[in-house]
Amino acid sequence: MNDVSMIDVRTRTGTVRAGWIIASRDLAHWRRDPWTPIFGLAFSIMLLLVFGFLFGGAISIPGVDDSDRADYIDFLVPGMLALSMMFGVETTTAAMAADAKKGITDRFRSMPIGNVAVALGRVGADMVNSVVELTVLIIGGLLIGWTIGSDPASAALAVVLLLALRFSLLWVGIFLGLTFPSESATSAVQVLVWPIGFLSTAIVGAETMPGWLGAIAAWNPISATATAARELFANPTGVTGGPLDEWTIALAIIWPAAISVVFIALSARAYRRLRR
Repeated sequence: MNDVSMIDVRTRTGTVRAGWIIASRDLAHWRRDPWTPIFGLAFSIMLLLVFGFLFGGAISIPGVDDSDRADYIDFLVPGMLALSMMFGVETTTAAMAADAKKGITDRFRSMPIGNVAVALGRVGADMVNSVVELTVLIIGGLLIGWTIGSDPASAALAVVLLLALRFSLLWVGIFLGLTFPSESATSAVQVLVWPIGFLSTAIVGAETMPGWLGAIAAWNPISATATAARELFANPTGVTGGPLDEWTIALAIIWPAAISVVFIALSARAYRRLRR
């Protein structure tokens, strides 16, 4: 099926409706070729097992007795959930860059739809994938011994914060995909994902790092969401002071909101400037 045939060019379609139609197009691609999301999910599960069982015994958690190593699984799983919300950005960036390079995005631009409709469609499809990925990782964490000690409402809020982080980071990927050529876009997002993802409290506590490095990690958006998720799941946070202790939930809300506002605007601008 033609990538743009589902959109009626004779009608001025609203941005949300157009975004939904484009999201359906992206989801249809995944149904025909499901290996990309499957491999992404397998990678996240592999990291969970590697850090949980290979390296976990050597990692200390601030504020937790090292004699109880089961606590590291409770510390790790929420952190890996937050980290996995960043891994999908590379797929989003590559897909947007490929569409721009092939001229598909230009064909969308010729239609009477809003500047963010195409990007919104891609983000919508990726959020569906994110819900599936998060569900599988939560089940996997429970199977390896992770425990949720909080009430259902707090756990649900943790999931909402994780998805809010993913939503905001997808707009970063959209912007990079619209800004760089296809070959450069993937490299650009890898340069961001790996340092930012691992320079956080997703796997180790900031207080175990050198002072200057721990201060940087404490202000990382991934750290904010990871710590908030741990608190809401009633797991060890690995935090005994500082901004992550004082403003945990607030930072987990403010960071995604700020990133979304900035990069939605930048993505709309990059979309308008394509091929000018």
